[in-house]
Amino acid sequence: MISAAYVEEEVRDHPRTRKLLERFPGVPVIPIERYGEVFNRGAQSFRLQKARPAIILARKHGRRVLTAPADYGIGRQRNYYFSHMLNCVYDCRYCFLQGRYRSAHYVWFVNYEEFMADISAQASPDSCFFSGYDCDSLALEPVTGFAESFLDTFADLPAWLELRTKSTQVRGLLDRDPLANVIVAFSFTPGEIARLLEDRVPSVTRRIDAMRRLADHGWPVAVRFDPLILSRDFEARYQRLFAEVFAAVPGGRMHSVCLGAFRLPASYWQRALRLHPDSPLFAAQVQTRNGVVSYPREQETAALAWCHSRLRRYVEKDRIFSLSPEPASAG
Repeated sequence: MISAAYVEEEVRDHPRTRKLLERFPGVPVIPIERYGEVFNRGAQSFRLQKARPAIILARKHGRRVLTAPADYGIGRQRNYYFSHMLNCVYDCRYCFLQGRYRSAHYVWFVNYEEFMADISAQASPDSCFFSGYDCDSLALEPVTGFAESFLDTFADLPAWLELRTKSTQVRGLLDRDPLANVIVAFSFTPGEIARLLEDRVPSVTRRIDAMRRLADHGWPVAVRFDPLILSRDFEARYQRLFAEVFAAVPGGRMHSVCLGAFRLPASYWQRALRLHPDSPLFAAQVQTRNGVVSYPREQETAALAWCHSRLRRYVEKDRIFSLSPEPASAG
């Protein structure tokens, strides 16, 4: 699963470090001072590393909880995001991480307790904390124990937590009582598109089944149609997806639904294009507006309006949210 473990000296004896090294006893262990000396160095091959990633165990210094972009939210007044990991086990062609980072190695910040302290200091009934911005919230749960650790904190907080994921790693959630203030949000594109653009991601059917099992267990669940990918038969494909999703979990049981247009910063788009020159995603008609590559405005506006109108057949209007024009994340 991992080709090597780079370990910051500061976390060499951390319990989570020891647990990971015990789980993978055969991997080379390479001591480092700071994760950036591996993660940020030049002349790295993202594609080669994606095939054989290493894991970098580190302590997150500085600001661990950040203010979310304007209008990025699901009904709370104060929105924050945090990243216990950088990079993702999945390989989605539209993901901004391939343009943002030079390295495909996983960085795992093991100092959960400091994250939790920072979150607790800012938590209030009108706040929501988003994980899954720089990684998938659940894909490596058996290794990181992220959700298991953070759910204990949110059980005692008035704030909300969103776990965004494309994963089916939900056993740990099913083994415990649900929390009313923790939303498990699943990201989807239509199956035909997912098979072309979402390498290593569980099928749409498997993700829907995982979402249904969580909803049946009592967990608040949500769906994120982000990014919307324009393609031939766009309306027919998304209509089938909507029907499949809401047949499994009716809209009245959904916490929320979010829509987001496809968008990448122009520099990220160019880097992703170099990585995947043959991907059908990069054959699409796009334009650059304010340094962001997206579909032509008229097409984007029409697609969002159509999706809104169809989703309102399944979900109350006040549960549908539009995401701000930030890049689509890994989760």
